[in-house]
Amino acid sequence: MIDRRVLQNIDWMLLALAIGVTVLGIVNLYSATYVGHQGTERGVYLKQALWMGLGLVALLVMLVPDYRTFERAAYPIYWASVALLVAVLFIGTIAKGSQRWLAFGPVTIQPSELAKLGVVIALARFFHHNKAQDGYGLLALVRPLALVGIPFLLVLKQPDLGTALLIAFIGGTLFLFVPIRTRSLLTILLVGIVVVSIAWKFSLHDYQRMRVLTFLEPERDPLNTGYQAIQSKIAVGSGGIWGKGFLHGTQTQLNFLPEQQTDFIFSVLAEEWGFVGAGLVVVLYMTLILYSLNVARSSKDGFGALLGAGIVGMLFWPVFVNIGMVLGFMPVVGVPLPFMSYGGSSLIVTFAALGLLMNIRMRRFTF
Repeated sequence: MIDRRVLQNIDWMLLALAIGVTVLGIVNLYSATYVGHQGTERGVYLKQALWMGLGLVALLVMLVPDYRTFERAAYPIYWASVALLVAVLFIGTIAKGSQRWLAFGPVTIQPSELAKLGVVIALARFFHHNKAQDGYGLLALVRPLALVGIPFLLVLKQPDLGTALLIAFIGGTLFLFVPIRTRSLLTILLVGIVVVSIAWKFSLHDYQRMRVLTFLEPERDPLNTGYQAIQSKIAVGSGGIWGKGFLHGTQTQLNFLPEQQTDFIFSVLAEEWGFVGAGLVVVLYMTLILYSLNVARSSKDGFGALLGAGIVGMLFWPVFVNIGMVLGFMPVVGVPLPFMSYGGSSLIVTFAALGLLMNIRMRRFTF
């Protein structure tokens, strides 16, 4: 049972921000899947509303145990997520050329979303239990780098370059909050450059390399790999200052914008609500991220602070990459926008992570 004194410290502001952005996303999904007099396509927005409800249940579940319980269970959680990623390679469901999902009867999950949280919890435990007063040397960083590298490679194999990069970015966020010797950091950066070069040559698929090249020059393949980036920028630009209005986005309603309910949901928003509406949503995201960072900072123990920092990374990096991708500042790598893009696994895991963050906030006075 939860101590009544703990319940009095529930962070309603954090919860309200998350629910507010999600509700805006559901409204946006209604427009993204609207097909005129026929209504909406397959009730996508209704499914998202259902998943928001399940996400809130996951959030409440994460509030029940003291967050320090997850410190003891960190490695079992991590290895369970890795096991699911391995299972995907053998029995995963294939869709759109990628093998990313596991089906359990009528329920389908994307284990790579669970892996993000698993990496955060495992790294938080490692750095909390293996402190280095003089900074971590290269040998001491082998284990945490492996904790990030294993799921990164498994997700890259699916192939899912976008989520693999997010796992690397999110894991890297925790490295920013621990002392690392300068020589070790430079060595890691050098090795990273070598690994990226090798991956470019031997690991990436042709279409993934083409996406990066198209990012540098979208007009080189305007009808294929450059099509999404070009149409997204057209949609965003056509919204102007105030937008075209709800259900009046031409790029959206005429289906010129591919994946508009998932990766390019922000383009739908920008076209219909313009610079002002898109700007307000960005402000909401930044408020949520900065507020979450303050929660992590206010933790009374090292594990809570590191765990909170990792969850902030889970919120920040997808927002940064997705909006950058939509605006043409980053390659199209298939990264959903948290709380707004259509997808059950992403939404539920994000709410669960937010529940952990609220857990840290609730128990800051219980030591």
